[in-house]
Amino acid sequence: MAVPPDGLRSPVRPSVLVFAGLDPSGGAGIAADIEAIAAQGAHALPIVTALTVQDNNRVRGMEPVSDLLLTRQAGLLAGSVAIAAVKIGIPGNRANAEAIADVVRHLRETHPGLPVVLDPVLASGHGDALARGDALQALEPLLDVATVLVPNLPEAAALGERLQRCPHVLVTGGHGDGSEVVNRWTSGAGTREWRWPRLPGEFHGSGCTLAASIAARLALGDAIAQALERGQRYCNQSLADSYAIAPGQRIPRRIHP
Repeated sequence: MAVPPDGLRSPVRPSVLVFAGLDPSGGAGIAADIEAIAAQGAHALPIVTALTVQDNNRVRGMEPVSDLLLTRQAGLLAGSVAIAAVKIGIPGNRANAEAIADVVRHLRETHPGLPVVLDPVLASGHGDALARGDALQALEPLLDVATVLVPNLPEAAALGERLQRCPHVLVTGGHGDGSEVVNRWTSGAGTREWRWPRLPGEFHGSGCTLAASIAARLALGDAIAQALERGQRYCNQSLADSYAIAPGQRIPRRIHP
């Protein structure tokens, strides 16, 4: 195949290494991450941590992928692609979380400032299990390598003092009450709030959308405050433009024409 002239080549896109579960409904997990990252202008390197049995409303089953397979996949990618950020969703179990944390530490040997965004999913919106064993215990190894933690209100309450182990925590208020969703960012510099109109209905994959878009913005070189601002704005618009595939939770429209 002929190589196009240099002037016609597209620039290299920053890549985000993604660890997340596979949702066969296409609304959350790795599918959501790929779309949200692409929408920011970055490229997703998706590694599936778990296979799930679910639709747009409920999770009926979950099988973790082998931690050895995760390590092999990430190792090959790290050896050939410049990874600009990492986004982590459900690890599936403790062994996978430990393997992912080891991957991050290895990447930081050559990229000390590598940003890592962790969406600490403990269960589905209806409380369905998304980890084998204790979900909090499964997350433990990842809290020590995360740069940005993006829990919702129930997850933040469950994590408690563990939140202090992460430099930046954005607690999202979608599970709260009132006409506005209040998202609070806490860091060593203090606290900042964003307020967004509360949209009607329920959404499948909103947390994935937000965390993945923040990771992509960081990969593109945004400062942390800018990445959080742009990620929230994009997520809010995706929810406002959501669509239905079946009764129940709607799917965020992450890719816009």
